[in-house]
Amino acid sequence: MRRTPRTTRRFRLLAAALGLLTATAVAAPGAAAAPSPSAQPEQLAAVSDAILNAEVDGTAWYVDEAAGRVVVTADSTVSPTAIARLMSAAGPNASTIAVHHVPGVFAPLVAAGDAIYGGQYRCSLGFNVRSGSTYYFLTAGHCGNVAPDWYTDAYHTTRIGPTISSTFPGHDYALVRYDNGALSHPGGFTSAPNAYVGEAVLRTGSTTGTHGGTVTALNVTVRYSGGGTVRGLIQTNVCAEQGDSGGPLYDGTKALGLTSGGSGDCTSGGTTFYQPANAALSAYRVSVY
Repeated sequence: MRRTPRTTRRFRLLAAALGLLTATAVAAPGAAAAPSPSAQPEQLAAVSDAILNAEVDGTAWYVDEAAGRVVVTADSTVSPTAIARLMSAAGPNASTIAVHHVPGVFAPLVAAGDAIYGGQYRCSLGFNVRSGSTYYFLTAGHCGNVAPDWYTDAYHTTRIGPTISSTFPGHDYALVRYDNGALSHPGGFTSAPNAYVGEAVLRTGSTTGTHGGTVTALNVTVRYSGGGTVRGLIQTNVCAEQGDSGGPLYDGTKALGLTSGGSGDCTSGGTTFYQPANAALSAYRVSVY
């Protein structure tokens, strides 16, 4: 995995103009139940819904139809009693659940520091986008929820523009408009396709810089510790840390996702989750460039 010089220059320009930042964490594999290849798709869908309805914070899950199982990743806050509740909710299909335990806590994270600032928080610019002659950027919805305006500095001396729209939970994306004509907003992306399992990807954030890894699952549902469920996420083994929220996940010039959350750090590695970029583009009727 490597970044092209052209892409690197563009991200440096973004960082110089605004400061890139994202929020997440990481995870490690644990024990799993035996798969049930004979399980039908409707059974697996019912199990996924049962897990959602059980409302256990600190869990993420996705349906693996090829293996006939629902893969659940549980962070360090999930007790044996909570796992038993998930199994009970699944009823006679509980044998389709494969549970992995990971260290850390799944959470959408924002922190103070050098990046884009809103109120007392900082978050990362994800992708510059446009609609006609109007320019915006995408970031995480849990960032947009906490700030009506964004600035380039912690003292709020240089305003970027307002949060136009924000969604979290359910999805995790926000749209911010450039109102300051003195700020550059370079592009560098040519498309926003669906990610695929096994794809080599990079993730950039102001806290940890650029790190790489692979996509490990798609259409993942996460219930963060403290509440807040997001569906349809990309799961990866790319590391990230506090303050990296909203930053971009990409493959060359392909815009793939916005950092949503996870557990861990870039010393031990782990699991992170990303809002697909194309869902945000569709919701806001904007495009990368």
